[in-house]
Amino acid sequence: MSNDLHDLELLLRSRIPLITIETRDERHVGKLFTRLSISLGMPVMSWSATSGLQRIDLEMPPQRHASEPQQALGQIRATNTPTIYLLMDFHPYLDDPYNVRLLKEIALEHPELGHTLVFVSHELKLPAELSAFSARFELSLPGADRISALIAEEAGHWSRAGNGRQVRTDRKTLELVSSQLRGLTMGDARRIIRTIIHDDGAINADDLERVTRARYRLLEHNGALSCEFDTDDFAAVGGLQHLKQWVKRRRNAFLDAANPADMPRGILLVGVQGGGKSLAARAIAGLWSLPLLRLDFGTLFNKFFGETERNLREALQAAEAMAPCILWIDEIEKAIASGDNDNGTSRRMLGSLLTWMAEREAPVFIVATANVIEHLPPELIRKGRLDEIFFVDLPDAATRAEIFAIHLRKRDFKPVDYDLADLARLTDGFSGAEIEQAVVAATYLAREDDDTLATEHIRTEIQQTRPLSRVMAEHIARLRHWAAGRTVPAN
Repeated sequence: MSNDLHDLELLLRSRIPLITIETRDERHVGKLFTRLSISLGMPVMSWSATSGLQRIDLEMPPQRHASEPQQALGQIRATNTPTIYLLMDFHPYLDDPYNVRLLKEIALEHPELGHTLVFVSHELKLPAELSAFSARFELSLPGADRISALIAEEAGHWSRAGNGRQVRTDRKTLELVSSQLRGLTMGDARRIIRTIIHDDGAINADDLERVTRARYRLLEHNGALSCEFDTDDFAAVGGLQHLKQWVKRRRNAFLDAANPADMPRGILLVGVQGGGKSLAARAIAGLWSLPLLRLDFGTLFNKFFGETERNLREALQAAEAMAPCILWIDEIEKAIASGDNDNGTSRRMLGSLLTWMAEREAPVFIVATANVIEHLPPELIRKGRLDEIFFVDLPDAATRAEIFAIHLRKRDFKPVDYDLADLARLTDGFSGAEIEQAVVAATYLAREDDDTLATEHIRTEIQQTRPLSRVMAEHIARLRHWAAGRTVPAN
């Protein structure tokens, strides 16, 4: 709060007549200006359509007067004492030319009147006639220490209300929850903390998803960015040993990076369809206990010039607001493939994405996946934008046996009851997704026979499957040829 007070005081002393603050935390803004009224020696008034004009820097009984916008602005203009006016949710009334003219006259008369008008709203854009007299102020967001203090404060409130019972938690969970609350305003963070504590008197691992969901709901997003809650850990991923080791080594470097320039930036996973690229993205988020955001480029495109690029910028801003997080860009080659009939939209989108990838400071780790490497521009895969390119090939025999075991356990079957070595031999050329489907189809077959799932059921389904490696043998051969010497094997 101290930095905001200092910066706001400098802004007010610079004698700018109009200030805009975009926030949902009106009470925090009110407290800031109440404290400033003492050092500046100026009264502070607040206006809203429901409460009208009332003084907030002194303890006074509520007075509801001048609730109409024109009436309030007229009274402000007629007042000779320099005053700070907080105009709450005034944006709907800026469409009225009369109100705009009154505001302009108050701004023009600032040298004589000395009034400062502060527009406080969740979203606000001043008309062109007023923008020359205005300045935008962005409230700082609470850091880790302030959030920790906020959690302790709310835990204390709960404890006093609950006959001295202590909130149950542990150090690791507190650190994760505190990390997930970064990027929120004080008011939003307090409401989430209060909710999870008062629910069961505990802050535990189950609350992490609730915090992520709450943060995601607070974001203004255009639908291109979705939050994936079905994350997993690497125990559910067969093979990919090199990738697993690489990710584990960089976890602390990403979460505790002192310098944004040195934190891990992201990876590109290239490989055959069904090889486990998407599963790996989910597993990284699960391993690092971070939100997983999926960017859907298909929903970004708009027929109007410039709208597609704006949608992309808003989606990336939303990802930064959720940081620290994992940003999963699936099949990135489809998103940036240039065509002759898009008026250069694809190239502009690529330029915007590359600039953001290189310059962002927010802890957003990118996991991009691609199936068709011919469409990948060289500027996308250079060092500095992504840390490494991993090639996800078809699983070898040992990995196939491991994948069978994973999917059998998921369905409450014991892997030791099945001939995994023989199943792995029979599925040479199968992807992880094809192995899973063989297990799923075999359960249907066993149910049809009114029998318990056996190795023979899985063998039957394997024999009826034509894997993608045979159907698209030429494409996979080209992919392997391209990956040799250019990528790091994921397994």
